[in-house]
Amino acid sequence: MTGPSAPAPILALVDIGSGNLRSVENALLAAGAPAVHVTADPDAVAAADRVVLPGVGAFGACAAALRAVDGMEDALAHAARARARPFLGICVGMQLMAARGLEHGEHCGLGWLPGSVEPLAPAGPEHVPHMGWNDVTPAGEHPLVPPGEAYFLHGYAYRPPADDPRAHVVATTDHGGPVVAAVRRDTALGVQFHPEKSQAYGLDLLRRFLDWCP
Repeated sequence: MTGPSAPAPILALVDIGSGNLRSVENALLAAGAPAVHVTADPDAVAAADRVVLPGVGAFGACAAALRAVDGMEDALAHAARARARPFLGICVGMQLMAARGLEHGEHCGLGWLPGSVEPLAPAGPEHVPHMGWNDVTPAGEHPLVPPGEAYFLHGYAYRPPADDPRAHVVATTDHGGPVVAAVRRDTALGVQFHPEKSQAYGLDLLRRFLDWCP
């Protein structure tokens, strides 16, 4: 006779009114998540075993939406920083990890990364926004971000501080010059591309995130 099985880890998909929540939820389930808790409850986020923060649109609007949920900023920090639970920021969700964003003015981010989010400025004829499939090139070996091809849609990107241009960068892509595609600080990973739109590569990354024990 076997005893009761352990409860499934709680995966919180953060709802701040910005992001392809249904698409991300479906992709996480397809990647093997036993359940996805879509929530705007800071207490649920703070107590989660894994946290995913998607974001679509302008940096300032997403930052304001996050802070409009009383306690959410602290809940994210508690889960990812104080409790060291795996965190995944997607697109603007990744950008919000930075200290500031310069889209339509200057806006404060979460401050987990020292750099800023700035307009793309390709050196060649490449269009802005950067939209479509592009290579992901790891800066070194990383358990979550292998080389491959992912789907991007953005006009702004994370830029590390000038005195430490490799700070927290785990992968880049090329769009008229190098563009940061993924960052990591401790148990927090951010990807500029959209895993939920990146087919096999995106599902593989989400599987790796679900298995990640940093």
